[in-house]
Amino acid sequence: MSTNNVDTGRRRFLVASTSVVAAVGAGFVAVPFLSSWMPSERAKNAGAPVEVDISKLEEGRLMIVEWQSKPVWIVKRSAKALSDLVTLDDKLRDPASENIDQQPEYAQNANRSIKPEIAVIVGICTHLGCSPTFRPDIAAVDLGADWLGGFFCPCHSSKFDLAGRVYQGVPAPTNLVVPPHKYLSDNVIVIGVDGEAA
Repeated sequence: MSTNNVDTGRRRFLVASTSVVAAVGAGFVAVPFLSSWMPSERAKNAGAPVEVDISKLEEGRLMIVEWQSKPVWIVKRSAKALSDLVTLDDKLRDPASENIDQQPEYAQNANRSIKPEIAVIVGICTHLGCSPTFRPDIAAVDLGADWLGGFFCPCHSSKFDLAGRVYQGVPAPTNLVVPPHKYLSDNVIVIGVDGEAA
């Protein structure tokens, strides 16, 4: 038998075809393996950090984002709103935020925030889990002449100031929760990561 009549073109074609089929098969094996390294939607909802751009947030306005399947409010407070916060201490249940479970240590201050003008608060009432409404209006007829703006829970009439601190004499037992967060820049906040600043 002579080896002089070997069809090298056909041999190259078969080797190339086999290589392509093997590469495609390796891809089918690798994709599920590599995608298992990525967090699932369920894992993201369970606590993956959320990056928020607040560059367009205007003074006196509220922005809502979702973290851990909960609404998180970001409020840009005015200088007047900040000065009003200190006048409310005698009307609040925990004005100094002494319940350490309600905020990270870096937010245990008069404004309950890293930057005084920006509040970051979980929008769930600490009474029965309703979502309060943002009521920035001063002296609202239904909330009283001494109302200086804040959050009102329509389920059982709990009231919170613009720092999320609970008023006395309402069903909610504690202040609203301040989630862990940090600033990546002046206009970008990451919710779900502890730290004062980047």
